[in-house]
Order: sequence, then C-alpha cells, then structure tokens
Amino acid sequence: MESLLSGAIKFMEEDFVAHKTLFESLSDKQIPHTLFVGCIDSRVVPNLITNTLPGDLVVVRNIANIIPPYRRSEEYLATTSAIEYALQSLKVENVIICGHSNCGGCAALYLEESKFENIPNVKRWLDLLGHIKKDVEVATRNNPAKREWLTERLNVVNSFQNLLTYPDVKAKFRDGSLKIYAWHYIIETGEIYNYNPVSKTFRLLGVDK
Repeated sequence: MESLLSGAIKFMEEDFVAHKTLFESLSDKQIPHTLFVGCIDSRVVPNLITNTLPGDLVVVRNIANIIPPYRRSEEYLATTSAIEYALQSLKVENVIICGHSNCGGCAALYLEESKFENIPNVKRWLDLLGHIKKDVEVATRNNPAKREWLTERLNVVNSFQNLLTYPDVKAKFRDGSLKIYAWHYIIETGEIYNYNPVSKTFRLLGVDK
C-alpha cells in the first residue's frame, strides 16, 4: 500500500504537472476516439499498449474481454450498457477488442465444476463461451498449448461478431464510419495480432499484408 500512496503523490507532484494543460482541457468534457474492450487481467494496460493519453480511450474491462450479444433487459447489464454508451452517446470512431495470451478466463473454461464453488458468478459469465469450448475441444484434441491460443483467438472473434449485433454497428462498420479491431496481445513478447474478418486470419500489426 505504501508504494501506491507514493505513486499517487508522485502523480500529483510530477506527472499531473507535466500534463496540466491536457487535464485542464478535460475538466468538463471528454471526447474519446476509441472504445477499448479488454480483460481485467492486471498485465493488460490499455493506455500503455496503445500509447494513448487520458481522454483518448473509454475502457470497458471484464473477465476474458467478452462482448455479449446485444439485448435489452430488466437485468443490470454493465458491459452491454457501457458499450452502448460509448457507441451511442460518446460516438467513438474506433473499437478495439483486446484478448491476450495466458488468459485465465479462457483457461477457466476447461476447469472442473468444483473449482467454481466460491465463484458462481464467474462460472455463469463464462457460460457465454460454452460454444467456443466445444469447438476448441474438437479441433485441438486436448492439446493444452494449442487449446490456449485457439480459445483466446476464437473468443476475440466471437466478441467481434457479437459487437455487430449492437444498434447501427454493422452498418457503420460496413461504410467505414466505425472501425473495429480485434487483437490478440502476446504478453511475453509485446506482439499484437489483428484479426482480418475477410481472410479470417490474425496478422501481426506492422507487417505488410
């Protein structure tokens, strides 16, 4: 805790001062250009990965960076409502769906039921990926290494497809007014692979097609 307090003091005394003009411009409004949907994993740091400043990103995080299909409900839909707000109220121009390597949420799909005894809501949330689990088990024949990256990538593709069910998204994506990127971020190398919905492949960012 001491390091967190020291960090907060450093922010007030140094980092804030270095960006004082920026923060003043953000005091009564925000105009983010991008919605970043990522995992709650502590190793995934949106502004660091994208080299962006405060005010650039509106961030939605949950276990395994899942975008559920759009629906209206009397339930409390945190992820859906946040994405809806970013798209309809903030009018973001881009969406980044960022999955990552060694994702605990994706790996948890293959755990025994007993492991969820104390985290039933996590189990229920991961039910959204039940169909992915079935496809991966058939494709990988229980090869752990292949199962891991295939689950992570299919999860990103699934969220990409679910995003298209949100109001106006498919039309805006088709006419180019909304750009959607689906990433697989490799923690240990820093590499980011982007999904191409036409070729249905992942390509390393910065590498010519």
